[in-house]
Amino acid sequence: MTNKSKLNKALVTGATSGIGAGIVRALAASGRDVLAVGRRADKLEELSKETGCTWLAADVRDTDRLAAEIDRFEPDIVVNNAGVGHGITGLEGLELSAVQEAFDINVVAPVKLSSLALPGMRRRGRGHVVNIGSIAGLHTLLSAIYGAGKSAIHMFSQNLRFELRGSGVRVTEICPGRVASEFYSAAEGDAQTLAKMGQSGIEELQPEDIANAVLFALDAPAHVNIAMIELLPTEQVVGGVQLTPTQKLD
Repeated sequence: MTNKSKLNKALVTGATSGIGAGIVRALAASGRDVLAVGRRADKLEELSKETGCTWLAADVRDTDRLAAEIDRFEPDIVVNNAGVGHGITGLEGLELSAVQEAFDINVVAPVKLSSLALPGMRRRGRGHVVNIGSIAGLHTLLSAIYGAGKSAIHMFSQNLRFELRGSGVRVTEICPGRVASEFYSAAEGDAQTLAKMGQSGIEELQPEDIANAVLFALDAPAHVNIAMIELLPTEQVVGGVQLTPTQKLD
């Protein structure tokens, strides 16, 4: 059955590996024109040969370069996926430059990219912003820095949907749990703790699971906005209470 709401030009950030690459593959397989954005040109070139996507080797913080590319490509779908896990092991001891980078990439860049793409979507009366959030933005987990950034994306998604009422532009937030990816190996923090955290011992979500959730939201009829999808591995749960006695200093 033909879906009259189908949007055909998608920009995906953080596309060099993991979730981003999985989303590019799924969108390309669905017949969409995809622009893959990431920092590693060699990985993007491989992805292009595999999927037929076009690509741009750029940092998501390079607003001027992305603005020019958006003007040229005119996406009707923006998937804000690029992110870093800096500080996932804790705030203490983290370089201040890593704190700044975490918020610049995880929060500021998606907001700016959405701002650049929305005027064209409004003019066309249709479009879709998909923000890849996290269960860390919805529940109390381990990291003040990462959780704060993803919580910001959660409220950004909720309020952006309100701002866009009547425009025909939809907003979706995808909130995954543990996903098999380079997340922990690419994060900045305590190396030993990161190595332990990277070994979950469970059957984790795969990038294609997140990509399927994105497609589900995109392919909904035009009158349906899938506002948020929270998905976890069957072997992962969140919640509960911890009782931790204070460690008294001598």
